[in-house]
Amino acid sequence: MDHTTAPLVAAVADYRGLHRYGFTPPGHRQGRGTDARVLAALGPDAFASDILVSPGIDDRLASGGLLREAEELMADAVGADFAFFSTCGSSLSVKAAMMAVAGGEDGGLLVARDSHKSIVAGLIFSGVRPRWITPRWDGERHFSHPPSPAQVERAWRENPDAAGALIVSPSPYGTCADIRGIAQVCHARGKPLIVDEAWGAHLPFHPDLPTWAMDVGADVCVVSVHKMGMGFEQGSVFHQQGDLVDPKRLSRCADLLMTTSPNVLIYAALDGWRRQMVEFGHGLLGDALALARQTRAAIDEITGLEVMHDHLLGVEASHDLDLLQVLVDVSATGASGYQAADWLRAHHHIDLGLSDHRRVLATLSLADDPTTVDALVDGLALWRAGLEDPAPLDIELPEPEDLQLDTVMLPRDAFFAPTEAVPAAQAVGRIAAEQLTPYPPGIPVVVPGERIDAAVVDYLRTGIRAGMNVPDADDPRLDSIRVVAAA
Repeated sequence: MDHTTAPLVAAVADYRGLHRYGFTPPGHRQGRGTDARVLAALGPDAFASDILVSPGIDDRLASGGLLREAEELMADAVGADFAFFSTCGSSLSVKAAMMAVAGGEDGGLLVARDSHKSIVAGLIFSGVRPRWITPRWDGERHFSHPPSPAQVERAWRENPDAAGALIVSPSPYGTCADIRGIAQVCHARGKPLIVDEAWGAHLPFHPDLPTWAMDVGADVCVVSVHKMGMGFEQGSVFHQQGDLVDPKRLSRCADLLMTTSPNVLIYAALDGWRRQMVEFGHGLLGDALALARQTRAAIDEITGLEVMHDHLLGVEASHDLDLLQVLVDVSATGASGYQAADWLRAHHHIDLGLSDHRRVLATLSLADDPTTVDALVDGLALWRAGLEDPAPLDIELPEPEDLQLDTVMLPRDAFFAPTEAVPAAQAVGRIAAEQLTPYPPGIPVVVPGERIDAAVVDYLRTGIRAGMNVPDADDPRLDSIRVVAAA
């Protein structure tokens, strides 16, 4: 296929060049009606290119021609049978994949318990029963690793009627599962594997990056191009291969969730990014990886800061690691990751990918250069140099087994059941009716339908006092927690 072309990008350029005028949405008419203050903030080009996909841009797009061509180019670029573009993020894409595999099935779906909140939302939306796969826990560092093939095998033995399996790899920390081994375990039973690869859109384009799911047998994988690629926020692609998941069923499930007014800017950015990666991705990512290695070495030289690498890998840890995710343990300084991230934001206008009770993470991309990473390294060094007497870390960290809550109701049933908000202490022993999710990275500690224990309540409440953010709770301070109403 001709990867020098980007049909959606070309269509937008052609439309603008023709100076067409449509008596159709969007009502701003390419910015003519937009408030001048908004134009000044967002730029007029954003509105000039925001056009109705059908019929404004091209009648061929309305009938699937241009979009289908762009999706076929994407599938060819990454070695998939089919690719589907989403303008509603991987949150939509992963829900569509879950419904295509397990919707209407009684046996549920094997789901890694370290899944993102969007997957839990998919369970609530679809009514699919989760059959949880326990992640591997590093109790000393209070850190979870993706499940191993052996853990997935164990989950299949316990739940042989499940429709398929869903794992997350890479994790938001850059740690990766043995996807080849897990796919083999699933396929030995004739069952499909979905990989939430939201953090892995770049993986097909350089051999020094972790394994790309389509290369090792995954049946469906979902990527967020805005995370590690050059797409707009909400730009996502889900890829399919093989005969264990029907691509037409997958497309129909996506259509149930997709907006009927997709943003052509998001489509075009996906198309353009694919062309950029095919033509220049190897070199750009090679440069980014070299810069990441230099950055990791420079941060490692700062007293009390440890860039995590070897202890993230191994038999009892993760299978692989994306070096562009620079995870730094600051616990030896006596401070928390929350404190480090807050200081960098306040004093150096640097925002980090995530922070927790002992770590911060900086996500590098091919857009970074020595100037940007020098600012990061210098900022961390100045924070460390000025750290004299950090406030004591007062988070009650639970043991791994205390985080493995019992699921006693379907997430959907608990979410839609009659509920009540009770004081946090009284929520212990009750069934959760809401997600409780430290964000970032967005992995729920409590899922609707799980029985809440005291260790989790203490962890979340002391974590909030230390700087943790739990934004999706009804009460973000967790003075109260929403639970299923008592009978």
